[in-house]
Amino acid sequence: MKTKEKDEELVNKILQGLELSRKKLYEYKKRNNQPLVLLQDNKIIKVKLQ
Repeated sequence: MKTKEKDEELVNKILQGLELSRKKLYEYKKRNNQPLVLLQDNKIIKVKLQ
Protein backbone atom coordinates (compact mmCIF):
# COMPACT_ATOMS: atom_id res chain seq x y z
CA MET A 1 0.00 0.00 0.00
CA LYS A 2 1.19 3.46 -0.80
CA THR A 3 1.36 6.21 1.79
CA LYS A 4 -1.42 8.17 0.05
CA GLU A 5 -3.74 5.14 0.13
CA LYS A 6 -3.00 4.56 3.82
CA ASP A 7 -3.71 8.21 4.56
CA GLU A 8 -7.03 8.08 2.69
CA GLU A 9 -8.01 4.90 4.52
CA LEU A 10 -7.16 6.49 7.87
CA VAL A 11 -9.18 9.61 7.01
CA ASN A 12 -12.17 7.45 6.03
CA LYS A 13 -11.99 5.52 9.31
CA ILE A 14 -11.82 8.76 11.30
CA LEU A 15 -14.83 10.18 9.46
CA GLN A 16 -16.82 6.98 10.05
CA GLY A 17 -15.97 7.15 13.75
CA LEU A 18 -17.08 10.78 13.97
CA GLU A 19 -20.37 9.97 12.23
CA LEU A 20 -21.00 7.08 14.63
CA SER A 21 -20.27 9.36 17.61
CA ARG A 22 -22.69 11.98 16.29
CA LYS A 23 -25.46 9.41 15.89
CA LYS A 24 -24.89 8.04 19.39
CA LEU A 25 -24.98 11.56 20.84
CA TYR A 26 -28.31 12.31 19.10
CA GLU A 27 -29.80 9.03 20.33
CA TYR A 28 -28.62 9.69 23.90
CA LYS A 29 -30.03 13.22 23.94
CA LYS A 30 -33.36 12.04 22.50
CA ARG A 31 -33.64 9.12 24.93
CA ASN A 32 -32.97 11.31 27.97
CA ASN A 33 -35.11 14.21 26.70
CA GLN A 34 -32.19 16.64 26.85
CA PRO A 35 -31.49 19.53 24.47
CA LEU A 36 -28.52 19.48 22.14
CA VAL A 37 -26.33 22.51 22.91
CA LEU A 38 -24.58 24.07 19.91
CA LEU A 39 -22.47 27.14 19.19
CA GLN A 40 -23.69 29.06 16.16
CA ASP A 41 -22.46 32.53 15.16
CA ASN A 42 -20.82 32.90 18.59
CA LYS A 43 -24.17 32.27 20.29
CA ILE A 44 -25.09 29.26 22.37
CA ILE A 45 -28.32 27.65 21.18
CA LYS A 46 -30.27 24.69 22.53
CA VAL A 47 -32.04 22.39 20.11
CA LYS A 48 -34.70 20.00 21.32
CA LEU A 49 -34.54 16.72 19.43
CA GLN A 50 -37.78 14.97 18.61
